[in-house]
Amino acid sequence: MSTVDLTVDGGIAQIRLNRPERLNAVAPVLVDDFLTALDGAAASEARAVLLAGNGRAFCAGHDLKEPTPEGDSRVRLDRLQEVTRRLRALPQPVVAAVHGYAIGAGAEFALGADLVLAAEDAVFGFPEVSLGLSVTGAASRLLPLLVGPLRAKELLLLGERFDGRRAHDLGLVNAAVPAAELMPLALGWAEKIAHHPPEAATMAKRALDAGIDHGLESALELEVSHALITEHSAAVRASTEAFRSRP
Repeated sequence: MSTVDLTVDGGIAQIRLNRPERLNAVAPVLVDDFLTALDGAAASEARAVLLAGNGRAFCAGHDLKEPTPEGDSRVRLDRLQEVTRRLRALPQPVVAAVHGYAIGAGAEFALGADLVLAAEDAVFGFPEVSLGLSVTGAASRLLPLLVGPLRAKELLLLGERFDGRRAHDLGLVNAAVPAAELMPLALGWAEKIAHHPPEAATMAKRALDAGIDHGLESALELEVSHALITEHSAAVRASTEAFRSRP
């Protein structure tokens, strides 16, 4: 894996997105490596998973400077949605530590975790509508459950960015702390979980997710259908060309 790091130590599997030169923006290779890392964590002896990003950001969303991939778009979109499926299916509880940017798909990766901690100055946002795109990662299901339907529509339809403190106020994250305290706190939470009997932690996660994830699969499929409609639109071409023309 070149764009995602996986290490297992002391009962904790750390998965770190590793395209720091692109703020860990999503490209097909990162999706492939992320899925490989999730499979590795699932098969490991780890009792908790810590998800974070290397460099200055958690994940800045889709890399619009990447060339549009050739081939069947549905295959690529289904591959992206598989990240959420496998995140939710992990037997180990997942703690996400969000710093820097968590935009679009990056914010949606965080939504897939069981617990989310953020730096106070982290930057969240769901800009898909403003770019002519559709949300992915089951955001259409998970976001309303976390923040309520009215707030979810506000976040998606306005597309405004907000910091970690606001994310905490909205209920999007469990806690927002100064940036220097983020990783120690996230590791502390993961270590506490890792010291619990693993079967009990897995069953607690499964029991809670049984209600939370009801309808998740249909949401993932609907998002793919919408993405297939939007991704080749004139609005998306214009926003992508404008982004690529930036210095």
